[in-house]
Amino acid sequence: MSMAQPGDLDVATADLATPQEDQQEKAIQGRSLRQIAWRRLKHDKVAMAGGVGIIIVALVAIFASLLNNLLGNQPGERNTNLTSPDTTMPYGRLSGASSEHWLGVQPVDGQDILARLIAGARTSLMISVSAMAVSLLIGLTVGVIAGYYRGKIDAVVARVLDVLLAFPTLLFAIALMAIFGRAPSFLGMSGQTLNFAVLIFVLGFFGFAYLARIVRGQVLSLREKEFVDAARSLGASDWRIITREILPNLMGPVLVWVTLTIPSYILGEAGLSYLGVGVQPPTASWGQTLNSAGIFFQNDPMFLVWPGMALFLTVLSFNLFGDGLRDALDPKSTR
Repeated sequence: MSMAQPGDLDVATADLATPQEDQQEKAIQGRSLRQIAWRRLKHDKVAMAGGVGIIIVALVAIFASLLNNLLGNQPGERNTNLTSPDTTMPYGRLSGASSEHWLGVQPVDGQDILARLIAGARTSLMISVSAMAVSLLIGLTVGVIAGYYRGKIDAVVARVLDVLLAFPTLLFAIALMAIFGRAPSFLGMSGQTLNFAVLIFVLGFFGFAYLARIVRGQVLSLREKEFVDAARSLGASDWRIITREILPNLMGPVLVWVTLTIPSYILGEAGLSYLGVGVQPPTASWGQTLNSAGIFFQNDPMFLVWPGMALFLTVLSFNLFGDGLRDALDPKSTR
């Protein structure tokens, strides 16, 4: 009978311990804050549903022209043969819905509703994202400067933000849009380009104050942290401290602000277009479609339902995803 050698016992012991060691190594692996946030976010079914809705709307806006070409309808194409010359209403039920016009056609001119909704998605997202970029640039710059340097700069900025937050933005926007709507040109821009530029400026400029306040409060806290003091003691410049130490720690609140601000700008653009001072025909807009549909609501309710549903679902998707992202980035959240 052969005896086991000491070396054989060591090898056997090592082989038996390997799975346990592997499990221990896997168990103690750490996760970054980004990984933790993503893990929490992907387990939030409601937030992920909102994210899917955002992706769908974004793809529709990006490929709006291609989709309309595939469907065989254009937003400005008139089909008066599909509406009654006596009542100006579409033939058939549900706004004259058919295999060629899935959601029906508009009264009077017979334009395809789905084609105008698809084109309106591009208009709404283009204006709201551009306005958000303007607010982000101004708000982030103003908030960081006020929070980091404090003193007189902070006092002046705080009073300016108070004035902007108390300013009657809607009335001023209506007046400004009415003035530039009659102007033939301004700064080399005219027509639809001028109309879009004024809308983006009005929404973006008067919306940056909220972000500036958030960023200012965060920077006031971050500038007192140990890692900022360490960078300052090593001789780092203010620019390096702001860009390398402070801005990366602002990404969480800023991302949440972005996802919750875009839907408010979508509603702002739709509201101004509904009042007749926003996007002007023949450019498609959900707010403009709602304005046109209000006249025919009693006889053709679906003409009002479809743009209302598009606006509602888009804003809801952004809000759901924004709420989920906020909870995922908040370490104290219990959700």
